[in-house]
Amino acid sequence: MVTTTEQQTPAVVEIDCDELISVFTNFLQFDVANGGASGDTIVTYWTQVKQYLDWCRHNQLDPRAATRETIKIYRWWLAEQRGYKPNTIAVKLTAVSRLYDAAVEYGLMGGNPAWGVKPPTESIDPAAKITYLEQDEATVLLKSVAQPLGGIDTPTPLKNLRDKLLLGVMTLEGTRTVEMHRLNIGDVVRQGERVGVKVSSKRHMRVVPLTPQLAQLMEAYLTARRAAGFDAMVDSPLLVNLSNFGRGERLSRRGIRQVVDKYLQATNLKYMEGRTLSAHSLRHTAGTLALRNGATLRQVQDLLGHADPRTTAIYAHVGDRWENNPALKVGIDLL
Repeated sequence: MVTTTEQQTPAVVEIDCDELISVFTNFLQFDVANGGASGDTIVTYWTQVKQYLDWCRHNQLDPRAATRETIKIYRWWLAEQRGYKPNTIAVKLTAVSRLYDAAVEYGLMGGNPAWGVKPPTESIDPAAKITYLEQDEATVLLKSVAQPLGGIDTPTPLKNLRDKLLLGVMTLEGTRTVEMHRLNIGDVVRQGERVGVKVSSKRHMRVVPLTPQLAQLMEAYLTARRAAGFDAMVDSPLLVNLSNFGRGERLSRRGIRQVVDKYLQATNLKYMEGRTLSAHSLRHTAGTLALRNGATLRQVQDLLGHADPRTTAIYAHVGDRWENNPALKVGIDLL
């Protein structure tokens, strides 16, 4: 067995991937998500496949001649030479597998060499990756938005409303960063007095119902947004950039993370001993606090848009681990 890419025998001197790239382009457009793949999904696939094709070229390997062993060596390179974590490797191997799905679909190859090649086993306890705010901390974070942060970044009333809406929806409703980034004016849903937002991520679309106070914030933000002269077309971005550079453009995913980090740091919640919080921690906060306050697993699964209920169950496991530790039942007094 070959153990390093340097030990491989070059299969070809010059490699032409044009035909493979062509069928993959068609596959992404017409086959992935039944022809409805999002722009983010397509970019992700292309980024990962480009890395694989570059690796093939560097090692003078024809990707159309790849075997299961080739994919295993690539997996080894990702883990040992590049130091990627299992979850990242899983994304990269999925993209490679889709590349070969395209080759099979369009008759370039008879089989997919990436089928069945799994990422390295995750050794970390899944619950250990869950970082979240306690209820009193979430309250501090959300109430901090109205407080001036000082300096050149002192928020305007419109910026206050945008940031509070953003943090409130992510913390209480558990929306993903990418879902907030993609929201348009036309995604605001009204059912009588009820207000929600239609979010999309991966292959799923769901309506997230807003709490009455979040609904009030939404209406106040939309009113202030119109008064500031921003477009109100159905395909206009809901969350807009309010900085001098790029003003009025869609707030990027990086911009959303920066907004969240700004308030986490201002409230001294970003870095704490044994815990570092991020924008994704707000999603974990929503799931954890909802279960603690009586929501069922099914309700939280629906709220967060989890396809697999086992993903939602991790939040229950986190809470149960601390509150129902069997060691507490032993009753031995140490002090």
